[in-house]
Amino acid sequence: MIKFNLQCDNDHEFEGWFSSSTDFDAQIERELVECPSCGSRAIGKALMTPSVSVSRGQDKRPLALAPEKHEMMRKLREMVKAVRDNSEDVGDRFPDEARKIHHGETEARGIIGKASQEDARALVEEGIGIAPLPDLPEDLS
Repeated sequence: MIKFNLQCDNDHEFEGWFSSSTDFDAQIERELVECPSCGSRAIGKALMTPSVSVSRGQDKRPLALAPEKHEMMRKLREMVKAVRDNSEDVGDRFPDEARKIHHGETEARGIIGKASQEDARALVEEGIGIAPLPDLPEDLS
């Protein structure tokens, strides 16, 4: 996972987590990243200070996260867990199930699953609201 400080065209700053720099670029291109303050999809990377792990002594364990970042990660993990616990995992059938729900062909419910970039792009182009669910790093405290 990689974290970027982001900024919209209205100068709102926020953080975003992505599986890679390529994932960030792909989501920006597909306009999947949205400013939480104003909804703008004109997003770019803001200036950020590097986050470097520093080893301590012989055991080479990374330093713990700052308390506020630790709390943010805890809340984010809770949110992801709540989404997973309250959604049906439809696996590779995600694009088909999302379309069925959108078109009223099956019951409306929360679903999670897998979709290729092409399928995700097609769903968005069809007006079907989807969002990636992050895989978060292990607890760094």
